[in-house]
Amino acid sequence: QVQLAESGGGLVQAGGSLRLSCAASGRTFSSSAMGWFRQAPGKEREFVAAINWSGSSTYYADSVKGRFSISRDNAKNTMFLQMNGLKPEDTAVYLCAGYNTRYYTSSPSYWGQGTQVTVSS
Repeated sequence: QVQLAESGGGLVQAGGSLRLSCAASGRTFSSSAMGWFRQAPGKEREFVAAINWSGSSTYYADSVKGRFSISRDNAKNTMFLQMNGLKPEDTAVYLCAGYNTRYYTSSPSYWGQGTQVTVSS
């Protein structure tokens, strides 16, 4: 059983930056693709970014491309999302997700509880 715990959310002004972390328990982290999703009030959950098992391949939603950067440290069982140039429309609960595959070609199999990111204008 893999457990995920996000941290790093908060309140920031438009144009600011935040760095989210996702700490994973379990021995499968280093062989699993990981991802970030977000859900704003009244909206469906949407994909933000994903990274393969080794960190050599990443993929981003068009809405965050060029502003957000996903990375991972397999030695520390931790994934990160560096968010720069934040906009009010980035306000959402950000969720860490894990895949049962090395690449993000399927749907995530497990989820964290989420961390709130609020961007003020």
